[in-house]
This record gives sequence, C-alpha cells and structure tokens, in this order.
Amino acid sequence: MKKNFFLATCFVAFSINAQVNRFVYQVTMKSDAENKNDVKTENAYLDISAEKSQFYSENRIKRDSVMQAMFQSGGARNFNREQMEGLRSNIDYTIEKDKKSQKTTFKNRIGRDLYSYEEDRPVNWKMLSETTKIGDYKVQKAETEFAGRKWTAWFTTDLPYQDGPYKFSGLPGLVVKAEDDKGEYSFDLMKNYKIADFPAMNQFGNTMKVKRTDYAKQQEKFRKDPEAFMSSQNTGGGGGSIRIGAPSPPMSRGGGNQNSAEMRKRRQERMKEEIKRNSNPIELN
Repeated sequence: MKKNFFLATCFVAFSINAQVNRFVYQVTMKSDAENKNDVKTENAYLDISAEKSQFYSENRIKRDSVMQAMFQSGGARNFNREQMEGLRSNIDYTIEKDKKSQKTTFKNRIGRDLYSYEEDRPVNWKMLSETTKIGDYKVQKAETEFAGRKWTAWFTTDLPYQDGPYKFSGLPGLVVKAEDDKGEYSFDLMKNYKIADFPAMNQFGNTMKVKRTDYAKQQEKFRKDPEAFMSSQNTGGGGGSIRIGAPSPPMSRGGGNQNSAEMRKRRQERMKEEIKRNSNPIELN
C-alpha cells in the first residue's frame, strides 16, 4: 500500500514537472513594405519547459490539425482551400531554444522544403534602470540592436524564465513586451497557462540544414524567381544544404494535364502574394 502511494506521488510530481508553460503573445506586424497602413495582428505561442522552448504561430497548430483531419478523411479530395486560407499566418517560422546548449534554431519553409539554421548572432542587451508595470508584472527596460532593427524590451523577474518571443533571450527574466523603434513589429504578452506537452508539428517535405547565410541566399533566390526555385527543388537542387527526410507529397492527384496550366498560374499568384506580404521582414539584414 505504501509502495503504491509512493509510486502515485512520484507520478504526480513527474507530471507536474513535465508540464509545459505556454505564453501567448499578440504579434503586430507591418510586413508589406508598400503598404505600412496594412497592420496584421495574430497570436503566437512561446512554449517553455526545463529543457527547451518553442515559438510559433497559433494558426500553425490550427492549420496542422485541419490538414491532418483532411488527410485522414480522404486526402487531397477533401482539401478545403478556403478554410486553409483563413488560417494563413505571417509567422511561418518556428524558433527553438535549447536551454542546455544555449543554441537557437530557426526553421522556415521556402517553397516545398523546410530550411533550418542555427542562429550565429548573439542578442546583446543593454539593461536600463527604468521600470514600470505591464498588466500584473513589474518590468524593467532593455534595448538591443539585432538583424537591422533597434528593439526595446520590457522583462519581468516575476516569472522564472530567461526567455522571450522570437529570438529574444538572455535577459534575467521573461520578455513581456518587445517592439522595434519604427513601430513595425511588436510582441505583447497576453496570457499564460500550462499544457501537457509540446504539440506535434507536421513536417511536410524535406528538412534542409543550412548555415544562416545560405538560408538568406535561398530566400533571395525564391523572391527573385519563385517558379524557377520550385523547379530546382523538384530536381533536387539544394544549394549546398543537407537534405533530411522524404520528398514532399504530390501537390495534387488526378486531373491529367488539362488543369496543369491553371494550377501553375494560381500557384504563381499565391507565391507572388506571399513575397509581397513579406517584403518588410522582421530581419532587415
């Protein structure tokens, strides 16, 4: 009886310790360089455990869930483009921070493949004495210059996490708010709660491990000629990257050649729109 009670107590303690803390940030973006009046807002999650953290779009999880349900109920035949468009996100990337190694890994899709690189630029903060209160938290001001933008952050030591949204970390507390000096990007903590574990994320296509500079080159190739870039992915062109995983699943099934020109045209329009809406990226260099 005592042994069973001890095991049950250990299980409960393990379950509590294994929980992940989820912080929900409202992300505000002016990502279209030609239209700064177009302000986009969506939620993103920062999930933190003792070992790591992940930052990604709320719509990413919703989209993955919808796609999984579609594939389980009939695959491409049940693909609802309108529903997927409603879950489109301007936060296409995922950022992982490993607590032990202090490494930050950035992942983002270019075309059909997922590209992954290890961040090689430290976030060097200048801590200031100014304090205030945001919501329930007493916060302190800090500043940094990172990837072409000047950032102001407000962090709190009321929470036991030295982390923050996007690539921000290294302060003696959790970043509650961060914004650039142009007012084009901001992250605001809205709420937090516990979840059982990190969510499983669908990984379609190959994962290409590259250096950050090589990722930037591939991204520029895609921006200049997305159709040619997609064609090079079909032929296995990787630009010196390390390819991991299976090829991407076919984009469609059936239909013969009669719809191929129309499908190609729609794909080109979607890619051009994607490039336009991300013409003022969060990282300027």
